Amino acid sequence: MTTSMLKTFREPALVRELGERLRGLQLADRHTFMEVCGTHTMAIHRAGIPSLLPPGMRLLSGPGCPVCVTPAQYLDTAFALARTHGVVLATFGDMVRVPGSSESLATLRSEGYDIRVVYSPSGALACAREHPECEVVFLAVGFETTAPAVAATVRRAREQRVRNFSILSAHKLVVPALAALADDIHLAVDGFILPGHVSGIIGSEPYRFLAETHRRACVIAGFEPTDILQTLLMLEEQLESGEPHIAIQYSRAVRPAGNARARACMNEVFAPAETVWRGFGSITSSGLVVREEYREYDASVRFPVNVPSFPAPEGCRCGDILRGHINPPSCPLFSRECSPLTPVGPCMVSSEGACAAFHRYSRNLRAVHLEVPRNA
Repeated sequence: MTTSMLKTFREPALVRELGERLRGLQLADRHTFMEVCGTHTMAIHRAGIPSLLPPGMRLLSGPGCPVCVTPAQYLDTAFALARTHGVVLATFGDMVRVPGSSESLATLRSEGYDIRVVYSPSGALACAREHPECEVVFLAVGFETTAPAVAATVRRAREQRVRNFSILSAHKLVVPALAALADDIHLAVDGFILPGHVSGIIGSEPYRFLAETHRRACVIAGFEPTDILQTLLMLEEQLESGEPHIAIQYSRAVRPAGNARARACMNEVFAPAETVWRGFGSITSSGLVVREEYREYDASVRFPVNVPSFPAPEGCRCGDILRGHINPPSCPLFSRECSPLTPVGPCMVSSEGACAAFHRYSRNLRAVHLEVPRNA
């Protein structure tokens, strides 16, 4: 998107107009909407959207930050790969300070282990090509948005016969997690702000069950202030009409059919499998594992380690935040024991974490400290 186009979606007059329309809504009932995507969470709080909500409307953060829903055991496995097998760990920057059960990648790096921050999977592959004497393991964390790029990188590694490159997959699929949320009797949500980037890959069809079976209003949204304000108005229109459906507000980037080529690449390298989500436990067919044909690029096969699982730190309520049961300030550790300098959970230090968004942008909003009501 060009700079001039981007300015259109941030036009102050249009933001003001949409904000006034939203603030002017007279809601007969209390309505709660969940933004599934962590990028939406950051965008909402950065733009001050909570201050524009009409009385009776509430927003919740969901499990849409892939770093946040990655269990500590995955990080502990990565640490073990470095300690036991001496591999170079290549990772995106927002993973560096995320705590495992007792340490982080930052801790490991301070001890002299080789931790490389890369900006794409191809950056990790380039590191492997440049250092053939090292085994480079890319920490593949993400949703359907990043999985195709990782799959393409694995294919490229095989084509180029790069043998010292592999990935440790923690890729997850959004739709199974949404199904788990929709089945949660404790989640009082009237509609979902659906992820824009993920939907660019999978399209709108996979979400249909949310509207047809669970009767939730749903809108696939963009990330600019006008996108989000328009999305909230569209959600209210669906509730008022009594006809929930899957609408696409982010039509400049999302098509109903998604991106078939990207999905084909992803499905060539990865297969769905049961996996653990932080805060949820195991969810069937919600993760992606490397297929047998590409197992030489699967770090869990090449460098086996045995890592136990540990319970979440006492008092940490990341799981409740990720499931939409509370907002971050209701966690007793929020901005106290758990802060950006001393994170207890990933939600405080991930670039898409709900706790990071609240801590940075919304600490003075009294409304965000309220416990989210649960259904009986």
